[in-house]
Amino acid sequence: MGVSGTGKSTVAHSLAQRLAIPFAEADEFHSPGNIAKMSAGIPLDDSDRRPWLQAIGRWLHEHAVGGSGGVVTCSALKRRYRDTLREAAPSVFFLHLTASEEVLERRIGHRTGHFMPESLLASQLATLEPLAPDERGAVLDTGPPADTIAARAVALLPRPNERGEE
Repeated sequence: MGVSGTGKSTVAHSLAQRLAIPFAEADEFHSPGNIAKMSAGIPLDDSDRRPWLQAIGRWLHEHAVGGSGGVVTCSALKRRYRDTLREAAPSVFFLHLTASEEVLERRIGHRTGHFMPESLLASQLATLEPLAPDERGAVLDTGPPADTIAARAVALLPRPNERGEE
């Protein structure tokens, strides 16, 4: 989880490879209407996000029930968004990726082929509600290389008997 430009996709790919489990990019779950809004520089509202979050939650649930688990990127900026994901997949563990605003602006400004414009970064930062102490997860700075972050993430992930699973 985290705002645009934190390296969610890069780190998630590396993490999924390390764990040999399925990976999904949350952007793939957006409706064409959501993509059009964001491409036009219009922030999504909660009515836009709810079906998107529910679809991601279903993916997480299906992979948990199937036994493989999975890694999915998702901004999950607000506690209630993460609650929506937990409704479907109660054992979800969030890795909150962070970076300075300057780093985020540079990363967003240099990437190509992505519909999220730099102009929406400020609204994402204003919306962000960091993980609360009672939420299962960890915070990682994305300054180091993605493989280093993924290795740190693996060490932080709960083992199967710590996930509350039977």
